[in-house]
Amino acid sequence: MKLWEGRFHKALDPKTNDFNSSIAFDNRMYPEDIEGSIAHATMLGACGIIDQQEAEKICEGLRQIRADLDSGALLIDPNAEDIHTFVEGELTARLGDAGKRLHTARSRNDQVALDLRLNLRKTCGELTALLRQLVGVLADKAEKTADMIMPGYTHLQRAQPITFGHHLLAYAEMFLRDIGRMQDALSRMNECPLGSGALAGTTYPIDRFMTAKLLGFDAPCANSLDGVADRDFCVEIAAAVSLCMVHLSRFSEEIILWCSWEYRFVHLDDAYSTGSSIMPQKKNPDVAELVRGKSGRVFGDLMGLLSMMKGLPMAYDKDLQEDKEAIFDACDTLRLCLTTFIPMVETMEPLPQNMRAAAAGGFINATDVADYLVSAKGLPFRDAYRITGDLVAVCIEKGLTLETLPLSEYQAVCPAFDDGVYEAISLERCVNGRTSYGGPAPENVRAQAKRVQEKIQQL
Repeated sequence: MKLWEGRFHKALDPKTNDFNSSIAFDNRMYPEDIEGSIAHATMLGACGIIDQQEAEKICEGLRQIRADLDSGALLIDPNAEDIHTFVEGELTARLGDAGKRLHTARSRNDQVALDLRLNLRKTCGELTALLRQLVGVLADKAEKTADMIMPGYTHLQRAQPITFGHHLLAYAEMFLRDIGRMQDALSRMNECPLGSGALAGTTYPIDRFMTAKLLGFDAPCANSLDGVADRDFCVEIAAAVSLCMVHLSRFSEEIILWCSWEYRFVHLDDAYSTGSSIMPQKKNPDVAELVRGKSGRVFGDLMGLLSMMKGLPMAYDKDLQEDKEAIFDACDTLRLCLTTFIPMVETMEPLPQNMRAAAAGGFINATDVADYLVSAKGLPFRDAYRITGDLVAVCIEKGLTLETLPLSEYQAVCPAFDDGVYEAISLERCVNGRTSYGGPAPENVRAQAKRVQEKIQQL
């Protein structure tokens, strides 16, 4: 039975019924639908809109339906139009006329808007918990690898020496921002649309502040049109999830590079790698590659939501049924990626000898040669920069590094050089000397890791 079929004299075409139905994807919201209905019935009884005993009977019936659905004793009917119709129909089958009173002063428009907010509030809590776990893993690993020298890159060219811990904490900062964005979206979403009705509220003397409080919202939505038409929160959450997937994808790309034979900076645990059906030597970083690939899927969900919303007039339009598949898929994909990515990173083994060897090449201490001329010899930085560039050219010509270039060659380019240059350009000194706030000096990295750990405890 359709809740709206009294107006119609002809049965809905079966294909149209299937096209119109949302039960296949909104059935996951049954806990939220029942939670919202209990709050609504409680308010109706408290306000004298329905008999108090009937309100209590409805609430108890809804709790029993929830228990039966949770246990599997009751199965959701796939032929129901949506989860709201199914729950109300089951309640009416159990309680008779009392069940029919539940929908007093309510529309499916404000009901679905409520269910979706409740569901996404819970989902965002789960996602932020996973992100806190990932940030904690990165901070722990960073603290243990604070002294592990590696090359830092720009343009995928070796640039300056950093440490592995410093590199990991860059991603920790990104994921902390992702948590913040999700929490910001939740703060704006935490208004209750229940009581907005179809679009224009209701003539019944309802107490919207009561239902908002019962359901843990900060307040009711201030405008009934906006209450049923708003899906900004879906877009905001999808945008936050998309940016998080960007960060996971960037990290995945680096892990893929790091575990290649060309880099060999890390070793992935066998539990998070796969092999080849034809090449027995292969160990492929498939988890990282899948995370990188799934980012595009999430971006598509965001674009779908934006495109769905861009031309909609007030208030509710059936287009809004498309919100759930997109936002559910985006959140589900991020959850799936995080649950696999976190243990992969946690078990990932750095290979410090290979990172140190890579850092020794590529002239990544060239800036420190220039800094030596500025701080120890008083040259202007631009002159020191030019001199250092000439020295790099000499090294390339002779197949040497700045560490192995003889002092005579240094002095041939600039007489100001002395033996002190070799100490100034040692990789350890180069890294340890970068103590400016946020820099890669091991003491900085350990302090930053501690700050990050403290921060996730506060989120």
